[in-house]
Amino acid sequence: MPLTITVDGKSYIDGVDVSAKEYISLLKESKEIPRTSQPSAGVFAEAYDRLGADGSEIISIHLTSGMSGTFGSAQSGAQMSSSKVTVVDSKFISRALGFQVVEAAKLAQAGKTVTEITEQLTKIRENSSLYIMVDTLEYLAKGGRIGRGKALLGSLLKIKPIASLADGVYTPVSKVRTYVQLIKFLTKQLETETANKTIKAIGIAQADALELANDLKKALSEATGFQAIDIVDTTPIISTHTGPGALALMYYAE
Repeated sequence: MPLTITVDGKSYIDGVDVSAKEYISLLKESKEIPRTSQPSAGVFAEAYDRLGADGSEIISIHLTSGMSGTFGSAQSGAQMSSSKVTVVDSKFISRALGFQVVEAAKLAQAGKTVTEITEQLTKIRENSSLYIMVDTLEYLAKGGRIGRGKALLGSLLKIKPIASLADGVYTPVSKVRTYVQLIKFLTKQLETETANKTIKAIGIAQADALELANDLKKALSEATGFQAIDIVDTTPIISTHTGPGALALMYYAE
């Protein structure tokens, strides 16, 4: 259920009309900060009716309600639909949301019940972490997440803020000035939070920061021995707010 981005008066469906790489160019060239919007409740209801027409139950998993109204639209759509729908707030974005979706699909194929699946999703959420670094404060300021004065000062000092998604909400946790400091910080966080646990998945999302993502992947692999680290492009919906150069690390362990 893709969201929509409007850039200088023209609308694009995320991942359908514009790719992540194409969008970075549009973002850099846009005169005003692009606007994003979630699917309507009616669009969700239509999809649920179609998917549940054969009697199937539906588990609908969405990006954190702390950053988008998508979860609310999905809930309204579920109430309008004749299908049996369980709407889940993942409390995350990007690959951290994907951890839950992939696990839910595997459990569904294995014949598990909706209750069994949602209980496992809760465990994944409780054991997941996400840290995001923005390379420029310009887009956070444009989106109203920080003041312009703070953005200007941060830019002059070359500060790169790091935030987590604490209970699904963007929460500043630290700041660095160099990529070397960033890699050290993220590596230490992962090692500390997964100590005496088994790492189940690690993902890195980047917006026009592939070289940095590869450097982080190498550092994490060397520190943990975990090799199956995915690097993905940040979706247009997220990069609208982070700007180019942003990078996020996501992982979960049990």
